[in-house]
Amino acid sequence: MKLAILGAGTVGRSVADLAGEYGHEVVALADSTNAVIDADGIDVDSALQRKIGDEPIGISDPEDAFETEYDVLVEATPTTLDDAEPAFSHVKRALEADRHAVLANKGPVAERYEELQTLATDSAGSVRFEAAVGGAIPVLSTIEDCSPETVTAVRGILNGTANFILTRMAAEGLDYEHVLAEAQDLGVAETDPTFDVDGTDVALKLVILANVLADGGFTLEDAAVEGIQSIPGSALDLAAEDGRTIRLIGEATRDGIRVGPRLVPENGPLAVTGTRNIVQIETRNAGSLHSSGRGAGGPETATAVLSDVGRLPQR
Repeated sequence: MKLAILGAGTVGRSVADLAGEYGHEVVALADSTNAVIDADGIDVDSALQRKIGDEPIGISDPEDAFETEYDVLVEATPTTLDDAEPAFSHVKRALEADRHAVLANKGPVAERYEELQTLATDSAGSVRFEAAVGGAIPVLSTIEDCSPETVTAVRGILNGTANFILTRMAAEGLDYEHVLAEAQDLGVAETDPTFDVDGTDVALKLVILANVLADGGFTLEDAAVEGIQSIPGSALDLAAEDGRTIRLIGEATRDGIRVGPRLVPENGPLAVTGTRNIVQIETRNAGSLHSSGRGAGGPETATAVLSDVGRLPQR
C-alpha cells in the first residue's frame, strides 16, 4: 500500500520508519507547515533526519499530500476535542476520494463517530482506528473478531502516565505532586499532563469503545470522569493494608462510560504496574479476555496503525 502520513510527531515518524518493514511505501509525510512528497516513494531516512534536526521536512505544502497517488491516509496529527478538526476533515477528504483512512487520532472517532461511519459507508474506502485505543494492545481487532454484538463490557487501565504515578505513590509512599514531577523528568508525563491525570485521555478511548459496541451515540460529554489528582498517599497506604491498591479504571458498555480511581486487589489482573496497560473484554460466549502491553509510544502505536493497514482491502 502507498501511505500518505499526516502528522510527523512521535507516531507519524514511527509509522514512516516502520512502513517498509511491513511491505508498504510512504509517498507523503507532512507536518503542520510543510511536506515531503514523491509518488515513487519518499526517502524516509532523510525526511526523518530533517525533522529531528528541526529543518523543514520538505518543500511541499501539506495540502499537496491529498493530490498524490496514495492508497491509505494515515491520520496522526494531535488529538483535538469538540469538532475534532483538522483531523475529521482530513479523513473526510480521503474517504470522499474513495481512499482508505487509518487513524491514530482519537478525536474524530470519539467526537464524530456517526459522521465518520456515514462517510465510510458512502466511500469505496474503509476507515480503521486500532491505534486510537491502547497503543499496541489489539483491543478493537479482538472485539471485531468476537463480534461487537457479543461483547458486554470493556474495562481496564488505558493510560500509562496515570498508572506510573499511582504505582510509584504506592511503592514509595510518595505524594502525587512529587511523583508527577518525577514522571515529567523521566518523560513519562507531558509538561502539561492534564489529559492524562484528569481522566480525559482514558475517557476518549472508552467513548470510542462504547461507540463500537453500540454503533455510535456517545461523545466525551456522555462520560462520567474523575481523575487522580486528589488521591492522597495515605489512601494508597490504607488500601495496601487491606491487600488492595488504587488504579485509574475505565469501563465502557452500551449504557455508558465511567472513568475514575478504583480499589483493585493488589495481586489481581488490574493491578499492572508502571506504564503498562491492561484491557478486559467481557463477552457472552468466550468469557473474559485479557490483553496487556504498552499502551503508548511511537513504535508501539505504529504497529497498530500498520496492522490496520494490513487488514484493509487492496484498492
